[in-house]
Amino acid sequence: MFMELFLFIAVPLLVAGLLPLVGKASRQVLPDVLANCVLGLLLVLSTTMTGSLPPGRTAIHSLSWFGQPVNITLAVDGLTILMLFVVSLVSFFIGLYSISYMKRFGAKPYYYALILLMVAGMNGILLSADLFLLYIFMEIAALASYGIVAFDRGRLELEGAIKYLLLSAIGSGLVLFGIVFVFATTGGVGFETFASYGRNHPAAFLCLIPFIAGFGLKAALVPFHTWMPDAYSAAPATLPAISSGLLIKVAGVYALVRVCFTVFGMNATVSHILMYFGILSIIFGAFLALGQKNMKRMLAYSSISQVGYIAVGIGLGTPLGIAGGLFHLLNHSLFKPLLFMNAGAVEEATGTGDMEKMGGLGKKMPLTSAANIIGLLSTAGVPPLNGFWSKLLIVFALVQAKLYLYASIAIIVSVVTLWYFLLIQRRVFFGPEKEQLQAVREAPGWSCFSMVLLALLCIITGIFFPFFVKEWINPAAEALFSGIPTPGGWLPF
Repeated sequence: MFMELFLFIAVPLLVAGLLPLVGKASRQVLPDVLANCVLGLLLVLSTTMTGSLPPGRTAIHSLSWFGQPVNITLAVDGLTILMLFVVSLVSFFIGLYSISYMKRFGAKPYYYALILLMVAGMNGILLSADLFLLYIFMEIAALASYGIVAFDRGRLELEGAIKYLLLSAIGSGLVLFGIVFVFATTGGVGFETFASYGRNHPAAFLCLIPFIAGFGLKAALVPFHTWMPDAYSAAPATLPAISSGLLIKVAGVYALVRVCFTVFGMNATVSHILMYFGILSIIFGAFLALGQKNMKRMLAYSSISQVGYIAVGIGLGTPLGIAGGLFHLLNHSLFKPLLFMNAGAVEEATGTGDMEKMGGLGKKMPLTSAANIIGLLSTAGVPPLNGFWSKLLIVFALVQAKLYLYASIAIIVSVVTLWYFLLIQRRVFFGPEKEQLQAVREAPGWSCFSMVLLALLCIITGIFFPFFVKEWINPAAEALFSGIPTPGGWLPF
């Protein structure tokens, strides 16, 4: 198993380094083929890992160099397997979408190199078994994302990239400060080190505070959300698709809950903090989305709201709440990239992201319109699509915990979500056709292919949700709920 885990990091890093050289021979076809073959390989590897571990067990491996340990440890459990699959699946569809979408931007070898660096960084975060290694891979993924935000090199793009860089650097600094605090407390940065010796330390909660703030900023939880709308509205659509679908989940949500559950151990105080941030994100993200005219900007605020659902479910700390939060994480990783892809296709076809300048595109772009309807209904939690079931689990968990106010807010905001997404559909795809949009055509073949497949996955995961909950969500929830394994629970390989 170790070789498979190593490939998740090594292969995209290696190919990312080769792509600029490959681009000298071919600036279009070879980069498309090579990058998408790598992403396809990672998807196959992640799929084959399903069920490879006994329930509640964690497999670890410490790297060595010529027989000497190098103090680098990789680990995998049920949550890691779920997240590796999510990263591989979504990045594969984004790679296919990029074949057509990125033609006008040029420099595809460098673009794909940044995408693969981001994927390698996210995989490294998922496989890390110590805090400093997690930090290094988080920075690799973040640096690649800065480059993609500024890829078009326009004024708005550079402004969004700089704001994203500055705020993200603050988050990274807070995380690094927390790591220093942990090392000063226990003399180590391994997950199991602090879990075994530092949880009962009087300064344990002080160590956790910078992690909550730093990873909360990466996850764009309110009040750490201000970077997201500017960065997403300025960047090529593939960046918000992969960032909203993956990066904020891995470098933000995953890292935060892994530290809270596995390293520090969940308690009532941490639970309340996560739920407060989550409920604020649900409310503010939804109502701020209502006032937006730019399509990608509205979707950015929607992402803040949906991440709030994940934080509330997982922060609740009950088995049902964790399962609901993780299922919503999986679902959001499907429907939100789909919506950003739709927005990118529309912006590419019309030359604008302003919804007031659009209208009647449903006849011109029927596949994009149909995919957008599925994505928005799924996000709003309309049955039988996947978003309905994950939100239902979260609401049931809140009711089970007698948090009726939180449950009511979750339901009401779902109605608000449906409201502003119907505004998108009406302004962009319905209504009279604008004269200046007569020449608009459907999105190119690869873009349509990716959007249609993601829309089908939203339907499939909704109809067959018991299978996905049993095979993917329950093992991941068990890994979180059980916290750090006992020494006998670790499987060296």
